Amino acid sequence: MPDSLPTLSGLPLVGCLPELRRDRLGFLLRAWHEGGGFTRAPAVRGRFLYVVTDPEVARDVLVRQARRFKKFAALSTYSRPILGEGLITSEGEVHRAQRRLIAPKFGRRDLGTYAATMARHTAALVEGWVPGRGVDIHAEMTRLTLAIATETMFGAASGSYSRAASAAVHAATDYIAGEVGRLLHLPVSWPLPRNRRMQRAVRALDEIVFEIIRQRRADPGDQDDILQRLLDARDEDDGRGMDDQQVRDEVMTLFVAGHETTANALTWSLDLLARNPEVQRALSEEVRSVVGDGLPGLEHLPRLGLARRVFEESMRLYPPAYMVGRESLEPVEVGGHSLPAGVTVLVSIYGLHRRPDLWPDPERFDPGRFSEEAIDARPRGCYLPFGDGPRVCIGNHFAMMEAQLVLAGVAQRWRLVALPGPAVAPMPRVTLRPGGPVRLQVEAAG
Repeated sequence: MPDSLPTLSGLPLVGCLPELRRDRLGFLLRAWHEGGGFTRAPAVRGRFLYVVTDPEVARDVLVRQARRFKKFAALSTYSRPILGEGLITSEGEVHRAQRRLIAPKFGRRDLGTYAATMARHTAALVEGWVPGRGVDIHAEMTRLTLAIATETMFGAASGSYSRAASAAVHAATDYIAGEVGRLLHLPVSWPLPRNRRMQRAVRALDEIVFEIIRQRRADPGDQDDILQRLLDARDEDDGRGMDDQQVRDEVMTLFVAGHETTANALTWSLDLLARNPEVQRALSEEVRSVVGDGLPGLEHLPRLGLARRVFEESMRLYPPAYMVGRESLEPVEVGGHSLPAGVTVLVSIYGLHRRPDLWPDPERFDPGRFSEEAIDARPRGCYLPFGDGPRVCIGNHFAMMEAQLVLAGVAQRWRLVALPGPAVAPMPRVTLRPGGPVRLQVEAAG
């Protein structure tokens, strides 16, 4: 029964909600330290949140009994004015049908054609850096991942749309992040400045996307960008594709979700490399040995193992999706405990990734944790940077390929140096983003 679960302390009437808003990451760690792998926290009016920091219980919620849960309603509500009924916001059979349509287009082998675009944009970005100067690496990675997202989405014509895409993505992420952190939520239809900014930006991108869809349906040509793949997707059973509105919703979902999360994860990766010179030196040697002076490419990825391990370890410490919220649709037994319908369950990915019994010395940056031997020695489900189950991030292969190529492209040309002072603290909003500019000094690689 739920009453047998450990219960965290909280304030009268409001429970742990003020702490969850004020110090979200601290709350997730406290849930593990005080309550163990499965605990509950008081909310309002006698209700509870259930916090999961146990691999097996997480798999119960996200995989084995996924159909008995839906996504945390608040996040979908705030995202829907922007994302529509895309993969992030849709539920039930709508989500399953969309997933069946789109997933075959995002397999590891199918995405290899975009490797050259990723490497080329990385080379163009780092070409503009000046030895001895400081750069805001978060701003640079945001610019880079947006350029990659725009070209892989719209192909050769991407330059015409980059400004509208940038404005829409930034307005959308700022709006969603603001609503998640707000105590009072006012309707999106109200003529508030933040609502108007978001609506103008999204409307501008909508006009472009719908016009491209119209042109592509009339004359697909030989395009192989993501937009064309969405247009070409067909259901295995009935052969049906997506209508224009659904394609638009998936375009916005991939833009907003994919670009920011990868930019954040790459920022943490480069900052950690700057603060761990020995690992950075080893990565530079790996890239020189495998790639030489040319651009990193798809053929190099299997031998860029350290680049991959650096990114994986960075996502352990700073997972972009640091917690996953679910709501029970019916009474359900999870981890040996019976939960009623309508309760919120938080799978604490941040807490799971910092459990000292699973990750010895968990605060330490150590890419060696992701050697094949180390991975095989850990229990399944203790590493969830892309989530798990039927809602696992559909762009995980794209993100991993992009990360390896970007890290290799940077290490090939530059050595990053951490400037004096404390590291930038993470800011948990919709994703785990840096709480301010991440300034690093760039020096020519030796």
